[in-house]
Amino acid sequence: MSKKKPHAPHVMTPSRIREGLPFPLGATWDGLGVNFAIFSAHATKVELCLFDDKGETEIERIELPEYTDEIWHGYLPDAHPGQIYGYRVYGPYEPDAGHRFNPNKLLIDPYAKQLVGELRWSEALFGYTIGHKDADLSFDERDSAPFVPKSKIIDPAFTWGRDHPVQVPWDKTIIYETHVRGYTMRHPAVPEDLRGTFAGFKTPEVIDYIRKLGVSSIEFLPIHGFVQDQHLLEKGMTNYWGYNSIAFFAPHPKYLASGKISEFKEMVAHLHNADLEVILDVVYNHTAEGNELGPTLSMRGIDNATYYRLMPDDKRYYINDSGTGNTLDMSHPCVLQMVTDSLRYWATEMHVDGFRFDLATILGREHDGFDERHSFLVACRQDPVLAKTKLIAEPWDCGPGGYQVGGFPPGWAEWNDQFRDTVRAFWKGDDGKLADFASRLTGSGDLYNQRGRRPFSSVNFVTAHDGFTLKDLVSYNHKHNEANDEDNRDGSDNNLSWNHGVEGPSDDP
Repeated sequence: MSKKKPHAPHVMTPSRIREGLPFPLGATWDGLGVNFAIFSAHATKVELCLFDDKGETEIERIELPEYTDEIWHGYLPDAHPGQIYGYRVYGPYEPDAGHRFNPNKLLIDPYAKQLVGELRWSEALFGYTIGHKDADLSFDERDSAPFVPKSKIIDPAFTWGRDHPVQVPWDKTIIYETHVRGYTMRHPAVPEDLRGTFAGFKTPEVIDYIRKLGVSSIEFLPIHGFVQDQHLLEKGMTNYWGYNSIAFFAPHPKYLASGKISEFKEMVAHLHNADLEVILDVVYNHTAEGNELGPTLSMRGIDNATYYRLMPDDKRYYINDSGTGNTLDMSHPCVLQMVTDSLRYWATEMHVDGFRFDLATILGREHDGFDERHSFLVACRQDPVLAKTKLIAEPWDCGPGGYQVGGFPPGWAEWNDQFRDTVRAFWKGDDGKLADFASRLTGSGDLYNQRGRRPFSSVNFVTAHDGFTLKDLVSYNHKHNEANDEDNRDGSDNNLSWNHGVEGPSDDP
């Protein structure tokens, strides 16, 4: 199918492009220039697009000259840190075969270390023409560059000094789950211009308070670059939680008061200095590109048939084990490499101590179901960097056989929802819970006493970011999620709570 070539920008002085190397992936500055490398098994051509310092005007397009082992690459001696860029990837637009290439859509580098700008929703973001008779089978020729975040080349130089891993033993680990923006947004000790950011979180009063709680580790809800959902923005709302990642190597731009990624490293250094571990809640199970009717922002336009799990009998559609429209295909070596490269980057360059994996069953899914010997789970266990970090699974997803509490291999800890539910039920006085309560309180041996796994394989919790808070548990018999305008449909109805006779707040002692 012949497609119209996107309009090219006016070029002042052509850059000198050399063949470069197929590794490492991403944009890597070596002090002299920048090597660009991007994976795509099915593309026919890849253009590197350079932008001005504001990321607003596209000033040049350069075809990557070499293709080695499914990696497109080139070396640009004119490039340097601060350069803003994106990609346009050419190939077949054949949704029925799983291919959705559209060079009119500017794409975020999956290995981008920093993002510039926010996503501005426009019909131009979609690879197909919205409202067309055949929907996603059509082909849209509008340029998406004005509306999509851009990638930015960084200088990774940072002097860590005496920083070192805190290495709290598992049996001494007490995790404090929090939100970098929400925790600091109204904190009186945080300067107003730093609220909602990593810089705000390293405020001494914030760290001192957390230390006084007696916890050992801070687990941040997602801080990877994520997208604000269109339907929320149209209602005047935002995606507070951040479980809609689009960039696995880049911190979310809004969380950087300084606009520099060194701000995250400074926060980690301050937390480590206070003997607090840093754990990240990471979302590698899906991306913000949604289902076949979603926007083309990055991986969909780079190599849709490789990055995502598609329906075997109709590759136009996506397998949706995540419940968000798409599922990353972790059985593909290059997708597996991207995720493990991301984890190593945060562990080595950013000094993160551990990871909590959202819907982790997906990360161990083969095409015929969950396998505790999945390549990803094995890779993490044998990797000399990752094996030393805390690896925590949320051991369930929305797919068939998705509930895998107790089913992850040695080396992994797991959120234990059976501890949560049993403790809640026992506390509110449900009958017949004593024996189960005793089992949960003594390490859930029925789930974890195998293959040398220890009681600390069970991450015991009563409340978390999902469902009721601790105050809710003693105040409500039913959920009341009316404020988000979803008719109270979201969230679990099984909260095992007790309102003590009054639904909601009460001034009756």
